[in-house]
Amino acid sequence: MSPKNKKKLNVLRVKLDKLDNKLMNVIKIRTNLVKEVVKLKEYKNEIVDKKRISVILKKIKKKSISKNIDPKITNRIWKNMIWSYINYERKIFKKK
Repeated sequence: MSPKNKKKLNVLRVKLDKLDNKLMNVIKIRTNLVKEVVKLKEYKNEIVDKKRISVILKKIKKKSISKNIDPKITNRIWKNMIWSYINYERKIFKKK
């Protein structure tokens, strides 16, 4: 890699790091909301709502296409996020 490209790469990486920090803040907010949601659920089997997951993924696909983002990328990100939070809900669920 040329020195010029290496410098450009470093600038881009700094921008990515800043964006990652913003994402961490959004993830913290989302986690707090999920904590509130799980408090409302009475039974552990209420944690997974396949219809809602399907609706969310369809919306994400439409939004991705309209914003010219590869839907495969956003689908994978959202599926991972959804299932990560489902696992988190199962972990913190304290009721019946």
